[in-house]
Amino acid sequence: MKIDLQNHEPFLYITDNSNECNASSIFMISDQNTFYKQSAIDHGCTKIISAKECIHLLGIADKIKIIGITGTNGKTTTAAAIYSILLDLGKKVGLQGTRGCFINDHRIEDKSLTTPPILQTIKNLKMAVDAGCEYFVMEVSSHAIVQNRIDGLSFALKILTNITQDHLDFHKTIDEYIAVKSRFFEDESLKLINKDESKIRFNRTNAMSYGIEHPATYKILAYSLKEGISAAVAKIDKVYDFESPLHGFFNLYNILAAISAVDMLGVAPMEAICEAVEHFGGVEGRMEVVSNDPLVIVDFAHTPDGMEKVLDSMKERDLVVVFGAGGDRDRTKRPKMGAMAERYAKKIVVTSDNPRSEDPQSIINEILAGMRPNEHLEVEVDRHKAIEKALLKQGKDEVLLILGKGDETYQEIQGKKYPFDDREVVKSIIAQWAKQK
Repeated sequence: MKIDLQNHEPFLYITDNSNECNASSIFMISDQNTFYKQSAIDHGCTKIISAKECIHLLGIADKIKIIGITGTNGKTTTAAAIYSILLDLGKKVGLQGTRGCFINDHRIEDKSLTTPPILQTIKNLKMAVDAGCEYFVMEVSSHAIVQNRIDGLSFALKILTNITQDHLDFHKTIDEYIAVKSRFFEDESLKLINKDESKIRFNRTNAMSYGIEHPATYKILAYSLKEGISAAVAKIDKVYDFESPLHGFFNLYNILAAISAVDMLGVAPMEAICEAVEHFGGVEGRMEVVSNDPLVIVDFAHTPDGMEKVLDSMKERDLVVVFGAGGDRDRTKRPKMGAMAERYAKKIVVTSDNPRSEDPQSIINEILAGMRPNEHLEVEVDRHKAIEKALLKQGKDEVLLILGKGDETYQEIQGKKYPFDDREVVKSIIAQWAKQK
């Protein structure tokens, strides 16, 4: 990873890779590459800097406001909503997260880690500054907090969506996971906290809140989820209305967080912010409608809580659900995911997700441990066949939910990524059936 330099002779670029070092390079050190400091020196590097020093060297410190969003679920949608609203309000904005990096409505980087290595983030920030951006919205993962991949960044606003079980393969316990998320909010920077999330610990200085169930700075007074979202939000003694084409109770939280965040940044009056919400159509792979007849929706939900949010948002409908669980990840959530599907779905097909190095059938067996055998529960290891079977099972007024992979375009099996997109599979099957009629 390199960032080219101008007017910094004799140095031509900054790198975080010691193998790219020479006398004309600057080595930016981080927790991930500190072991290779001597290697950088051996390659001829004479200048070593920290992430914070790198930001100042590039002249981007204090030139852009960074909004960081963390939480188990909702990061991607909340970040995208803030980005969309700011663009709609005439601001220049960058967005970095699971879906890649965007600057002023143009994709500049494909999907990567939720929070990439710090030098990549700094490079994206520099491109945003060079493009005249005033704001940079980024997702902050728990892994990035632990590994100091946000070291050196100064946040104008930090946002919490929620905390539920996830990544326990990495964090080991839910208490450790909560502690990591809480660490992000221990300073005195401006913060926006989900008031309905009781597990988080945070520094109350400069903290505001949003919520539906509990009193908050931004509080939902009334809402309807019949066709999209319609709601009234109170800010102190004033009430504002907004509408969104998104579906689901969980998206009410995401939109509320986005409205609150943009208002806290002082960008525009609340009326204008609420009006801009209507133009945000959501994120690929998040409650994405793939087919209307039959109604098929694809979503990224891959945790018990994520599944509950999606399934509960459609609880008035008869549901057919296809899902699996990722391999080499937290195994304790698998039976819980099975139980969650059983609670809400009329018909279920359990299949593979990204089995990675694990045996797909073993993963499925752990999911089934949380379920009771019944005539409407089927197992099909092959995900393509599982989707086809679910479409065959789907009744006229039923909704098919395909969960776990969202807008992923591959399936990872034994170290290889094979082309696979739930959405394209659905479309191809339906198109094939249409030809046979």
